[in-house]
Amino acid sequence: MNYRRLGSTGLKVSEISFGTIPILQGNIPVLPDYYNLDEEEALAVMEYAYRLGCNLYDTAIVPEYGDAEIKLGKFAARVGRKNLVISDKARFFGGGEMYRAVEASCENLGTTPDIYFVHQADAEHEEELFGSGGALEALAELKAEGKIGCVGIATHYYDILLRGARDDRVDVLQGSGNLLERGMLDRVRAEAAFRGKGFLVNKVYAAGLLPARFSEQTLIRFVLSYPVSSVLIGLGTKAQVDAAFGWDTEARRPALMSFEEVLSVLEREYTPIPCDRCQRCVCPCGTEIHTVFRQYQYFYLGKDYWALKKLGLGIAGSARHCRECVQMPCVEACPRKIRIPQEIQKVERLVAEYAVTCLH
Repeated sequence: MNYRRLGSTGLKVSEISFGTIPILQGNIPVLPDYYNLDEEEALAVMEYAYRLGCNLYDTAIVPEYGDAEIKLGKFAARVGRKNLVISDKARFFGGGEMYRAVEASCENLGTTPDIYFVHQADAEHEEELFGSGGALEALAELKAEGKIGCVGIATHYYDILLRGARDDRVDVLQGSGNLLERGMLDRVRAEAAFRGKGFLVNKVYAAGLLPARFSEQTLIRFVLSYPVSSVLIGLGTKAQVDAAFGWDTEARRPALMSFEEVLSVLEREYTPIPCDRCQRCVCPCGTEIHTVFRQYQYFYLGKDYWALKKLGLGIAGSARHCRECVQMPCVEACPRKIRIPQEIQKVERLVAEYAVTCLH
């Protein structure tokens, strides 16, 4: 295992880190159907990764991640707290709620987390999060009190990551990216504001869809080619740990795959939209174009019901706005020159065609 600096925090973390969603138990929305580990099974998988060099374990507050936070606390006690870097988070944007969340997390873990993130920050809650009395202010106070080690923001949105990178209160950022959805990582690499910040990357497997088409080594190596601290992989079995950790990082490696090469692989199954989710395509009507395109890709990659359910909530309105729009700033902003209005209409037709069989 290789280790990297976590920005300017003074911590060193394993290049591959352990995401705890698969080791939780309970009726939890984020839990995949094929995982349901009891305590001893969960601790055994975490320890297996630890013996292979993993020292960063990422979790979230109970009950959002079920009992994973509690299991991680017991694991830290088993292997020695000083040997781990614990990353935790909560989806609260007001300062009071966040303060109470951290206190609950400390109780569940039996220790203080090294990093605590505001989880899934978005534009709707941005000003509350960053403003006076917000979650970020609360985390800064908790850091000063010694109740957490570092302050973090986790989000799927580049603009919020960039604002966090420019905020002196923030030590670590967590964003998403992978071999297909690389646009945000490209922007992070080009932006000087991110230098000096720790950076964790999730969704490296694209919700578990990409390993059926690309090896785990290819997927992990690609993300580690960026200036990031660690890649977060959800791990629920020893076999998955072996797939993620069991390759020689110093061995001779094949060249990294270009975006065009990735699309050519996907073209064997369907006609992909050539969107890398750079998020430059801001729609004046509020459509998250990159999210619509992601759902289209995920439909064909295997998450058909989930993708259609989300698309069905707003695609008709988005398509109507596209037909009525005369400015089309999204097309002008797109570096890949995607014919966005036409692609949106294609997605609308997909939903109409499959809605009856997949959604009812």
